Amino acid sequence: MMEALSGGQIFDGQSIINDCAVLIEDDKIVSVIPISDIPQAAKVIDLEGSLLAPGFIDIQVNGGGGVMLNDKPDVDTLKTIAESHRQFGTTAMLPTLISDDFLTMRATADVISKARQQKIPGIIGVHFEGPYLNIKRKGVHDPLKIRPFEDQAKALYCEPDLGVVIATLAPENCPEGLIRELSESGVRVFAGHTAANYKEIKHAITEGLIGFTHLFNAMTPMESRAPGVVGAALEDAETWCGLIVDGIHVHPATLKVAISAKQAGKMVLVTDAMPTVGAVEQTFTIRGETITAIDGVCATAEGTLSGSDLNMASAVRNTVELLGQPIEEALRMASLYPAELLGLSSNVGQIKTGFQADLVLLDNALRVKRTWIAGQVQFH
Repeated sequence: MMEALSGGQIFDGQSIINDCAVLIEDDKIVSVIPISDIPQAAKVIDLEGSLLAPGFIDIQVNGGGGVMLNDKPDVDTLKTIAESHRQFGTTAMLPTLISDDFLTMRATADVISKARQQKIPGIIGVHFEGPYLNIKRKGVHDPLKIRPFEDQAKALYCEPDLGVVIATLAPENCPEGLIRELSESGVRVFAGHTAANYKEIKHAITEGLIGFTHLFNAMTPMESRAPGVVGAALEDAETWCGLIVDGIHVHPATLKVAISAKQAGKMVLVTDAMPTVGAVEQTFTIRGETITAIDGVCATAEGTLSGSDLNMASAVRNTVELLGQPIEEALRMASLYPAELLGLSSNVGQIKTGFQADLVLLDNALRVKRTWIAGQVQFH
């Protein structure tokens, strides 16, 4: 049955419009029309003055709902993670495996394939963050799991039924030609947990590197005579940067400068979420070490940041409140830009005729009231 979502504002991915309705049928957006043109046969859903926007797309999700992908890579884990993030407006995600052994990588690829075959809502691919990183910038990653690139990973990354694949690597440790080979095979290669210098990153970009995982964190900083990874990332007009906007991982002033410096449309909000998101329990373990979320900070007892307790709705609010970005731009950073990064912008990331009906309804405080995935209400 056709539904007309009416009675609120609509952010279509470009601008906020009024006095219009969004018609959806089955899993698609039929059209955006004036309220006066709503068909009599359509069921009208009252948005109660709230803001309807494209659903959020998160490219870096380690866990949620009390579980973490590394701990148990199976379908139930993926369902729990996806469901826990829907209440925060996430309609599409890349479950993220941090550095682990190859058997766990293999199991993760298998379960992502199975989840996509079962059409679990919101699972659109996978992000392998490591293990081919630089131990000097390991963060909370297990140093015993970080290792040189293995040829068997190439075939794994390129399996056709995984959906969109991001591989976060340390470019300085990659064999010559690897980034080009992966890129030409459709893998989206990001730099992260890297001690590369500016020249090494510039070379990696020519080879096909397209992005930077959690900009500023676990990478060579920008200095006056050594631009480092950060300098190369901000200078380049074509690459993408993931930002953790929680007020903790990166100082808001630093993020403001970075957004001003970077080519418009290339900054993407990510959560780097851990099991505490959407969960009652606010502790979890990595390698037997207890991580606790306190006031939104996931850290070890020694204070090492360990992912985040951030959700996408909070990331959007923080981008408005802490960084002073317009609501429209914050929403684009959570939907349109990641859709473009992933090569999915012809189907998601905007409210347009023919697009999948992945939507989020936000109140005046930018808190989620309702989430739709493929036209079906997933959170209310």
